[in-house]
Amino acid sequence: MGHPRPKQRNIGKKLLQIRQILDISQQSMPVRLGLPDMHPGRISEYERDEREPSLFTLLCYANLAGVHLEVIANDNVELPDKIPGDVHHPL
Repeated sequence: MGHPRPKQRNIGKKLLQIRQILDISQQSMPVRLGLPDMHPGRISEYERDEREPSLFTLLCYANLAGVHLEVIANDNVELPDKIPGDVHHPL
């Protein structure tokens, strides 16, 4: 067995902040992310750091929030004051 992969500690908190700032319910979040087949319970698991979102899911969050992926994935970078921002990701 190897060493566990290092994880960022603030991803769940940032995903929760994004959802709350945009005033989106957990039930509506999968559709807003462009992932209509995702079970809404998955959103809660991400926000409580019980499950790690895929890279594609993080890109969907970044696109919805209008921020660079690094803003979500890097613990040393805070979410901007203005969400949605001006960054657009072609998915």
